[in-house]
Amino acid sequence: MNEAIFPLLDYDETSLDAAFIALAEEVRSEIASLQDREAFRLRWLGRKQGRLKLIGDAWLKSAPADARKPLGIRFNQLKQQIEAALATASASPRAAEAKASLDITLPGTVRAPGIAHPLLKTMHEIVAVFHRLGYSTALGPQVESDFYNFEALNFPPNHPARDTQDTLLLAGQLAKPSRDRLLMRTHTSPVQVRTMIAQAPPIRIVVPGKVHRNDAADATHSPVFHQVEGLCVDTNIAFSDLKGTLDHAMKALFGSNVKTRFFPSFFPFTEPSADVQISCIFCGGKGCRKCKHSGWIELLGCGMVDPAVFASVTAERRKLDPADDAYNPERVTGFAFGMGVERIAMVQHGISDIGQFYSGDMRFLEQFA
Repeated sequence: MNEAIFPLLDYDETSLDAAFIALAEEVRSEIASLQDREAFRLRWLGRKQGRLKLIGDAWLKSAPADARKPLGIRFNQLKQQIEAALATASASPRAAEAKASLDITLPGTVRAPGIAHPLLKTMHEIVAVFHRLGYSTALGPQVESDFYNFEALNFPPNHPARDTQDTLLLAGQLAKPSRDRLLMRTHTSPVQVRTMIAQAPPIRIVVPGKVHRNDAADATHSPVFHQVEGLCVDTNIAFSDLKGTLDHAMKALFGSNVKTRFFPSFFPFTEPSADVQISCIFCGGKGCRKCKHSGWIELLGCGMVDPAVFASVTAERRKLDPADDAYNPERVTGFAFGMGVERIAMVQHGISDIGQFYSGDMRFLEQFA
């Protein structure tokens, strides 16, 4: 560095301010006409021959002891100004380059709006039908205890649905009491039990959600699928109320010409129980390949709530209030129903393979845009 270092003649505040203002102005002047950023950095901040170091060494040697602190503070401030100027100088060429490369005459990028997945769309449609009937939505955890998933719903200990072939159990649960063992819920019915324990009748809820079973994947089965279940509990609820509710729901989902019929069935948590069929929406009930030439398509299960379920709920409620009798089957009755969302969507859209919903194939999903 051959450039001369001008001497600092006085170390009072005024002289120090004047000297560093001159240096700051020198930095601004050089940055304004900067050609070589690295050369500027070495000229001012070089560790051995940098201008800032040389000026500091020269001024500090002759400075009195009481002037060294204010002198050091001003040197640090000047260094920060130089570093900030360098950062601005390094960003400017890139910004200028980006600006130069932007062609505003080109058409803008079109971003296609996202759409709801067909299963989510169908689930919302089902729930909306029951919302219009005065039902509210209830949600619950996907990891459930054996009590809520089975015991409270009147599943005896040896029921086939408890077998590990159907139920996905969490590891490390064998040491717990049977009712406290955790599993992936196999239906959304546990939310019905939780709601009744927490709330006295009347109750009208729909329970949408994801469920899990240890099923091998094929054209009509998946280990993960979705359900919408419903529960209505009040005084004077009869099977005719259940039939009218589901007949209205099926007409709302598939059209006013759809007919429904009920067949006796069995579910541990309802008595009596029924399977519900609708007239084939593809052939109008005449018989085709979609309905296996029967004219009918089976869609869901339902029934009147079994008094044993009310008894389980009452036992839990009485842990808080021994006199609780809100779910006395002599005073209240109710019905429940459950339908697979995938099943409804497959019928609505004429889809034959449930796996297409989970394939992630955009060519398939874009059909529902």
